[in-house]
Amino acid sequence: MLERLFAPTVEVQAHCDLPCGVYDPAQARIEAESIKALIAKVADSDDPDFRTRAILIKEQRSTLVKEHLWVLWTDYFKPPHFEKYPNLHTLINEATKLAGAGGTKGTLDAGVADELLAKIDEIAAIFWETKKA
Repeated sequence: MLERLFAPTVEVQAHCDLPCGVYDPAQARIEAESIKALIAKVADSDDPDFRTRAILIKEQRSTLVKEHLWVLWTDYFKPPHFEKYPNLHTLINEATKLAGAGGTKGTLDAGVADELLAKIDEIAAIFWETKKA
């Protein structure tokens, strides 16, 4: 038992959390579309239990949007991308904030969901440009 504890370890490294080629901003967009639909469902319902459940799911989806964008930001996009698209850091920051407590996670404003979708579309356009290169 002690031999295993003090045995030499092998160091491994990976350049990403996901297998290469799996990255896609569509994951964030699908979650953001779900958020917008949930906002509409909450507005159309008088059932307090349904509304509570929909709001909880909306908040969870908002967190997923942030996570999908962070994976793109931290694992997919590299320094050459940020050099070519100097607004990319700001764009991702703005999008994640739109999905956060001050955005779709904390509001039932469909306009905020639309803003989030627009930011994701801007990130997606850059993403697909980088895939062409």
